[in-house]
Amino acid sequence: MKYKISVIPGDGIGNEVIPASLDVLDALSAKCGFGFQYVPYDYSCELYKKSGKMMPDDGINRLSDSDAIFLGAVGFPGVPDDVSLWGLLIPIRRSFQQYINIRPVRLLKGIQSPLRNPGNIDFMIVRENNEGEYSSVGGKIHEGTPFETVIQESIFTKMGVDRVMEYAFDLAGKRGKKLASATKSNGIIHTMKYWDERFEAIGKRYPEIEQSKFHIDILCAQFVQHPDWFDVVVASNLFGDILSDLGPAVVGGLGIAPGANLNPEKKFPSMFEPVHGSAPDIAGKNIANPIASFWTAQMMLEHLGERQAADLLMQQIEQLTFEAKVLTRDLGGTASTKEVTNELLRLIDIA
Repeated sequence: MKYKISVIPGDGIGNEVIPASLDVLDALSAKCGFGFQYVPYDYSCELYKKSGKMMPDDGINRLSDSDAIFLGAVGFPGVPDDVSLWGLLIPIRRSFQQYINIRPVRLLKGIQSPLRNPGNIDFMIVRENNEGEYSSVGGKIHEGTPFETVIQESIFTKMGVDRVMEYAFDLAGKRGKKLASATKSNGIIHTMKYWDERFEAIGKRYPEIEQSKFHIDILCAQFVQHPDWFDVVVASNLFGDILSDLGPAVVGGLGIAPGANLNPEKKFPSMFEPVHGSAPDIAGKNIANPIASFWTAQMMLEHLGERQAADLLMQQIEQLTFEAKVLTRDLGGTASTKEVTNELLRLIDIA
């Protein structure tokens, strides 16, 4: 089996951690008996600076025959963040119906949590990825006058809400049989009340799942005070985005945080991207933490059905952090990106 992977290193440290991850993927594929065909693309903020576009007009079409898309990070000084989001990430997520965003939050052995008594932290954030608060519906009128008005609409559809909740319930059924929903229905009385109604309606089909809901403000507090309470958390686009950064913060930071944008039916390619940004301040210094990118590659292997390789990679990532000998500066170590990569390759080779 040979998988066609569209590779978008992006900007900054993406050009360091993605090539490192490809080396890891090649080592695993050789060991487990399959292969990869990598097709590189220069879609990035640097391309935008040169051409005025994050990707060419046929950029989506070029990606469409991929088995998966592996994205580094996008962001470049002088390019507003909304340009990269609406010029690249959101078009890919929506064109390929990647309506599920998954972010694992797990405290790996050997990594120090900023929390005093973190307990056993191991949960998944399931974020609605195609609609919700991140809608382009709205606008500005009466600009430059005392009556200047801006409107931003949230879009929640029954199909969009139900499918993300069904995915989350199914995932909880395969894990610890606990699902928490993020809401704010006391203040956002239309969309969030509807979110609650659908959670309760769908929940009736899953009586074996322990179900709870938290207003987003107290949920953020509980992520800090009691992160060990959670197994699967389902959230709207905006709330999921916020929680997906807070979760990794309590288990060591964004340098170890993986992410996936899934089309569960596999009708279209899914996209795998670590949560961290392009970090232009450390780009090119060989000090970026590649663990988030390695873990993201592991999620891609799992999605492709290469369970043996995915399990092997996760075991060796855990072994790498457990030894705590070869860690980057953000985790309290002194190792370079290349040193971490080489150590993981060594562990894979001897496994």
